[in-house]
Amino acid sequence: MPSSIFNLSLSTIVLALSLSACQQTDVGAASGDDDTTSWSCHTEDTPFAYSVCRVDAAALASERYSLQLFWQSSDNNEPLLTFDALLATLPRDKTLNFAMNAGMYNANYAPIGYTVIEGKEVKSLNVREGGGNFHLLPNGVMWWDKAGTVQITESNVLNEQIHNGDVQPWYATQSGPMLVINDEIHSQFNPDSSSIKLRNGAGVCRDGSIQFINSNKPVTFYQFAELFKDELGCPNALFFDGGIASAIYAPSIDKQDKKEMGVMVGLIEKQNQ
Repeated sequence: MPSSIFNLSLSTIVLALSLSACQQTDVGAASGDDDTTSWSCHTEDTPFAYSVCRVDAAALASERYSLQLFWQSSDNNEPLLTFDALLATLPRDKTLNFAMNAGMYNANYAPIGYTVIEGKEVKSLNVREGGGNFHLLPNGVMWWDKAGTVQITESNVLNEQIHNGDVQPWYATQSGPMLVINDEIHSQFNPDSSSIKLRNGAGVCRDGSIQFINSNKPVTFYQFAELFKDELGCPNALFFDGGIASAIYAPSIDKQDKKEMGVMVGLIEKQNQ
């Protein structure tokens, strides 16, 4: 073989290998796994800087994935407080793909709103009026049944559904205010507000996904709600918390806040044995 042809062939192989090595990989599934559409985490810069983790609703109907709430250690019933403590409680065949603080809490890190964990009511539904973001009505509940069907429902509506026996939440977390209610931004949000903070929350969206958002810069309630409604297409979205309580765990994008918090929500993946 002429040396010029050999050199050309070798250069082509090296170029192909280099391109392959530089190709970006999907952060949505474990290495070596061809299921890259069930969940993913990434960051965005517009309309403001934020981190987003999403899970397809259909994936939650499988045995492989489950959305769960976490609060207390099974050893001593003390609040877990941190993502590190939560990770330490997981069995070896379970992976925490991402997690977030899941609502507001009192001085003892106990939830102040309706909370259900594995069918057990930890805190009753709170439909009282009051001050603070939680009572910026309407507030709402993110909940799902034993089949893994996730919904975000205005608190009074859910209260009636529970009273009538129409629903049986397996997991539930109440917070407030609602960000988007049936395709409408919360009526009390001011587009010209000067109150900006780090904020996070979740939305149930038209594309069949549940989106968990953590702003990476301070934003107004209106800006945050607008993201869910207009950019992500979520007819219903719920504010979890903000400021020093806003926390996310997403190792695939190198995010792991060390803050202390109350109830956490996370996507668990069962590993094949």
